[in-house]
Formats: sequence, structure tokens, C-alpha cells
Amino acid sequence: MRLPGWLAASQWLPLYNRQTAAQDGVAAVVVTIMLIPQSLAYAMLAGLPPQVGLYASILPLVAYALFGSSRTLAVGPVAVASLMTAAAASEIAAAGTPEYIASTIILAALSGAILILMALFKLGWIANLLSHPVVSGFITASGILIAASQLKHLLGVPLSGRNLYELGASLYHHLPDIHLPTLILGGTATVFLFWVRRSFKPLLLKMGLTPFWADLISKAGPVLAVLATTLLAASLRLDQQGVDIVGDIPSGLPGFIMPAMDTELWRQLLVPALLISLIGFVESISVAQTLAAKRRQRINPDQELMGLGTANLASAFSGGFPVTGGFSRSVVNFDAGAQTPMAGVFTAVGIALTALLLTGLFVFLPKATLAATIVVAVLSLVDLATLKHTWHFSRLDFTAMIITIVGVLGWGVEAGVMAGVISSLALYLWRTNQPHVAEIGLVPGTEHFRNVQRHAVKVSPRIMSMRIDESLYFANIRRLEDQIYDAALQRPQTEHVVLMGTAINHLDASAIDGLLSLNRRLADAGITLHFSEIKGPVMDQFKRAALPEQLSGKIYLTHYQAMQDLAPECIKQQDRQDEEDLQPPHTPVS
Repeated sequence: MRLPGWLAASQWLPLYNRQTAAQDGVAAVVVTIMLIPQSLAYAMLAGLPPQVGLYASILPLVAYALFGSSRTLAVGPVAVASLMTAAAASEIAAAGTPEYIASTIILAALSGAILILMALFKLGWIANLLSHPVVSGFITASGILIAASQLKHLLGVPLSGRNLYELGASLYHHLPDIHLPTLILGGTATVFLFWVRRSFKPLLLKMGLTPFWADLISKAGPVLAVLATTLLAASLRLDQQGVDIVGDIPSGLPGFIMPAMDTELWRQLLVPALLISLIGFVESISVAQTLAAKRRQRINPDQELMGLGTANLASAFSGGFPVTGGFSRSVVNFDAGAQTPMAGVFTAVGIALTALLLTGLFVFLPKATLAATIVVAVLSLVDLATLKHTWHFSRLDFTAMIITIVGVLGWGVEAGVMAGVISSLALYLWRTNQPHVAEIGLVPGTEHFRNVQRHAVKVSPRIMSMRIDESLYFANIRRLEDQIYDAALQRPQTEHVVLMGTAINHLDASAIDGLLSLNRRLADAGITLHFSEIKGPVMDQFKRAALPEQLSGKIYLTHYQAMQDLAPECIKQQDRQDEEDLQPPHTPVS
């Protein structure tokens, strides 16, 4: 059977064989063990019943396997998307209510629709609006905020708040109400999970296990914590001592759910869904590309949009919430030997069997254990070292990162993302508003021109050679025009201004008008304007604007030709010096 070419699975499914299936099956077992407690935990983080986390880990994996381009990306609920889901849905209704659940389903449907539309219009580049410092700052701040939000389950107190200040104030007021058994249980689980993450694998290697089995067993740390604390809570009946447990989880597979057709509700959730889509896509594509590079595979961003979009629609129609590619389980999937997205399908089968047969095992699972799982997972996302690196590399990028972090921690996830994007664009405009312009001169013995402040070069007092190191557009052309005009007037001997355009990649209409204005102003001052080394696409723009016909000077192919024409004395002086350097040394006659 021939699959249609637009289906990503057509690239790998016809070549599927038993050996590949065995490798995918092993990876699926590992990821399923890891995903079960994560699914329950992230559903709790999103303010949803735990079974919803299982629902969001079944059909979305199948949909992504059909439409996604990554061979190893593991799709499902993730911490950041779950936090954003909770933040958006809590504006509509109280957590756990039918209206709240309906809102999360609409968020998944909207996210899926947005991602699919982006794929159809090939808009994968839109994710570039989220710069790396903004994304890094957002993830770091979200990790801190998520960890703080889980203190209510670790301490057994009713904390509330959408930002760090509100959570901190709520914690201060409820300090006397901390539930000691919950604190002991949650604290022990957290310490154990941190120990497993950092020290368990080295210990297993020292005991003689192979790296594969050591890694497999260490990844099962959350499952060990779930089993141990569940048995403890059941045997000691900790729920009767005030420890919150998950309780009864309905068994069975999700049915077909039609998102509520409430136009006003869809309008209210549109912006949060757009932000969830963008953040999820950026996180997913970065993980997918990193893993694909290790096997020399290729990721198609537009196909990824389609894969993630269909996965979110599948989640919505099966009663789930927004999903995306997770970093930790994708790495586990890769390391466990997954070869194709069929590993995700096998994982979906494992989750489905769990939803059908094993939900009764989670009745006495303490919520503090799930909270510990979340805290340990998200704190690994906190990367404070990036702050120091960004500070040393770029103050502007550091500013955007700090604005994002402060926005998330101070006002919530949506406000933080918006602040980060706006600050990045504003700082970009500010940076490009001040284009770097260097006066250049001829490097002796060459035909190259370099910055007069960095190299020993030859210049002519009659020629002002300037290199423009920026594309020109409405935000910077006026400053550039004034800068060059003022510099030319400060030198009474200047007869010609030659602008080297090697770094000019694009012009807009304002830039063309600015260059024509500069040409007229210099001509009125008795100075001729020339250009050199203009790229083909920019030259096409020059011609469409009839700039060559209006220019007082010429457009030279190279800057050296401009100097030959306008300042031949500099070239001749250099040629004489080169000839002298080539003469054999004088030997006196004996």
C-alpha cells in the first residue's frame, strides 16, 4: 500500500522491519515508564484530573507519528505548556470545574488549528520572533514559578497566586498550617529524586551494570518513588492523617470529545493558545533538531508544525490539553534506541493499557510525590549560568532575558512572554537604529580596505571612504544620512564620499529616499556621492528606484576601482612602493 507523499510517515513506514520494531519497542518501554508519572503530574500542574494526562499521551503520539518529521521526538504533556494552560484556563473558571476542563480542551483545539495553519502557510519562521535569550529566560523563570506553585502539595497548604510574589505572600500566611506528614513525605520524595538524577546511575555503573541498563533503571526513578510512596500511603492510611492522595481514577480509554462551540470563549483563549503554540513549537523544534543532527537526519520545520498541530487536535478530541515535544523524554527516547516515530505509537499503546487496566494502582498515590516529580523535572530547566554568559556576550540580549524573567515571575507566564517578545523587537530596533559605519583606507600592498581605527592604512584627504555595516531601513536611515553628511562637512578638503555596501543586504523605500536625500545634500555642498561593491539584489532595488540616474557620482564594482578613478595618486604611490619592494638589493662593484 502506497502512502500519500504529504504524510510524513511515508518516509519511513514502507521500510519498517522487525529489527527496527524491536529497537522502537525497547525505547517505548523506557519512555512509557517515564511518561506515566509525568502525565499524571502534568495534568495536576494544569489543574486537571490525573486521567486527563493519560488521555493527552495516547492519540497525540499516534497523530505525531503520522505527520511529524522527527524520528525520535516524544510528544505529550510538558511542564511549561501545562503551566500556561493552567494560567489561561484559570481566567475562565475555577480549576476542576466543567468550564475549566472545557477551556483546556479548547486551548488544545486552538493550538492545533494555529499550528496547522502555520504549516499550510509555511510560517515556521515566525518562531524566530522568540529569540534564544527570551526563550531561555522564559523557561528559567517558568521552572522557578512551577516549582513554587508545587509547594502547596509538598507542604500540604492551600497556596494561591499566579506569580512569585502572590505565591510567596500566600506561603507566608500559611506557614503555621504546614502539614508535617505531607512535608516529610514530599521532602523525602524530592531528595530521593534529586539523588536518583545525579548519583544513581554512577552507583549502578560501579556495581557492574552496563551503561544501557544503568541508564534505564536510573530513568525509572520517578516510578520507584511512585511505587514506594503509594505503598506507604496505602499501608499506613496516610489519607486519614490528612495527606492528599490522587484518589479514584476512572479506568478506560478517552471517548470522542467535541470542543464547546462558544464563540466568546474561543475569542478569550485565542491569544493564550497562540503563545502556547509558539512556545511549544520553539521548544519542540530545538529538541528535534538537536537529536536529528546526531544521526545526520533532517527536520522540516513546516512539517513539525503539522505534526504538532495534528497532535494537539488529537488531544482536544480525546479530552486532553495542549501537548508538545518534551526535552527529557525525547532524550530518553533517543538514548534508548528509538529509530522511528513508531516508538511513540508503541508508547501510546502502553499508556492506553495503563488507562484501561492500571488506574486502580494509583488510588493512594500521594499528590506530594507527583509534586516532587514536577519540581525535580522543572528545576533542571533553570539555567542561571546562561545569565552570566549572556551578560558577558551582549548587554542587550541580557536585558531582554531579564525583562522576560521579571515578567514571568512578577506578572505571570503570558505577560512574561509578551514582555520578552516586545523587548526583543524594541532592542533590535534600537540596535539597528544606530548602524555601525567605519571610515576605511587602503591596506598597503593589497587591494583591501579596512577600518582606519584598527589598521595602518592609506587614505586620501580628498576622499572620504565609508563602509556601512548594516542593512538600511526606516529606523536607521535618517541617523546614517546625518552621520555621513556631518562627517563630510567637518573635512573642508572632501570632494568625494564613497560608500562601500558589502554589508547592505536590503533597503526599504525609506532607505532609498534617505540615500537620495544624502546625495542632494552633499551635491549642494559641492561633494560627489559614489557607491562601491553593491550586492546584486540591492543593485536591483537601486535600479527600480532610478537611483543610478539621479546619483551625482558613480557606482563602482570594487572599492579599489573607485580609488583608482578618484584618488589615483594613492594607487600610484602604492604601486611605486611595491616595485621598490620587488627590486633586488644593490650590490656594489668590487
